[in-house]
Amino acid sequence: METRVYQPPCIDRNVPGLMNKFGYGVEQRACGRIAGVDVEALAREHGSPVFVYDEGALRDKYRQAHRAFSTRYPDVRFAWSYKTNYLQAICRLFHQEGAIAEVVSDFEYAKARRLGIAGPDIILNGPYKTPDLLRQAVREGAKIHLDNQDELLMLEALAEELQMTIPVGIRINMDTGIFPAWTKFGFNLENQEALRIVRRIGASKHLRLTGLHTHIGTFVLDPNAYRVAVTKLLDVAEVAWREYDMALEYLDLGGGFPSCNTLHTQYLPGEQVTPSIDQYAEAICDTLLAGLPAHLPRPTLYLESGRALIDESGYLITSVVAQKRTPDGRRAVIIDAGVNILYTANWYRLRTLPARDIPGPGSDAILYGPLCMNIDVIREHVHLPQVRTGDRLVLHPVGAYNVVQSMQFITYRPRVVLVGQDGTVDVIRERETLADVEAMERMPERLV
Repeated sequence: METRVYQPPCIDRNVPGLMNKFGYGVEQRACGRIAGVDVEALAREHGSPVFVYDEGALRDKYRQAHRAFSTRYPDVRFAWSYKTNYLQAICRLFHQEGAIAEVVSDFEYAKARRLGIAGPDIILNGPYKTPDLLRQAVREGAKIHLDNQDELLMLEALAEELQMTIPVGIRINMDTGIFPAWTKFGFNLENQEALRIVRRIGASKHLRLTGLHTHIGTFVLDPNAYRVAVTKLLDVAEVAWREYDMALEYLDLGGGFPSCNTLHTQYLPGEQVTPSIDQYAEAICDTLLAGLPAHLPRPTLYLESGRALIDESGYLITSVVAQKRTPDGRRAVIIDAGVNILYTANWYRLRTLPARDIPGPGSDAILYGPLCMNIDVIREHVHLPQVRTGDRLVLHPVGAYNVVQSMQFITYRPRVVLVGQDGTVDVIRERETLADVEAMERMPERLV
């Protein structure tokens, strides 16, 4: 006798502005396997929710990016941005591929050193560098990018104490047509501050300018903004050469390249509108080669890309834990992963796919997390088939920032696993326990 699955009636109000000519069906396809491994098996073995990284996809993305730049410019180095994902296994993979380290704190510097990265292969950025960190970076030969005048004064005093000349780079912020401009970091070019710092270093007995750095923003969707950045950095390099005979050893164009995620404000899916990494490489390398004056030596080009290299290799497996209707009749699906571990849900419409084929029509739903907060919304609108409680959903891409910015608010942070190129599944961070959360707490004797 044929068994038929009951499909509840589905009536959705046609609300202007929610539909587009591409429809909703693009998100309804199933994601039953990640890097060849069964999603249901991963959830049973490692719990739900669980972050999953695809090692093969990560390595492929890095090699694609490196090839895009190195085939256009003869001296290119990538520096893995630790703040994007600083799990040891993830950093090790990028270092195996040839990336050095880009760090912005004592904590990240220590992680890089513990992973065996030598000082000269560490780029030290960030708006706050402690005196102890600067002293260690100087002693170990790290590339220090000055962010403010206080750091400049600290380094001059340290150089005088050590009776040495310290090589430094400076971070420059500028108008490249990107809004909002990242003016928090470094020295501004348009108000002449950056040139004053160049001249200040040129006149210093203790500092030597060796590099220029800019990071124009994040998720920059216009490659031409990098053409502007390169052109302006070369103008500064020309001033350093002409006035102080300082030939720069490197230019650091930072990162900011987008992944194929979809911003909340975007009409089309990210994979349809995100420029390719080759377009960014062309904008940077072609402008650098064409604009570099013949009398200046060719500098090393550093890139500090993070999100574009790892976002699409990361997945989150979740489970449906409840369903309901909101007072206005909207369908609501509650999953076991909240905004405490999905920080980027604030910015992106994370692709949400069932882990199995579910027949029948889908409908619009609001996707909630399990937290006791009204703002725990993963997707305000997502087209889902008629899932049942206990069904798995896969959210993608979530590889950048979510793991490192997650917190154990109300619930524990989940396990993180890595699927190797041979299909081996390794745990690279354990799920938290109560003992982990309370390990740093102390109980006063009077309360015992």
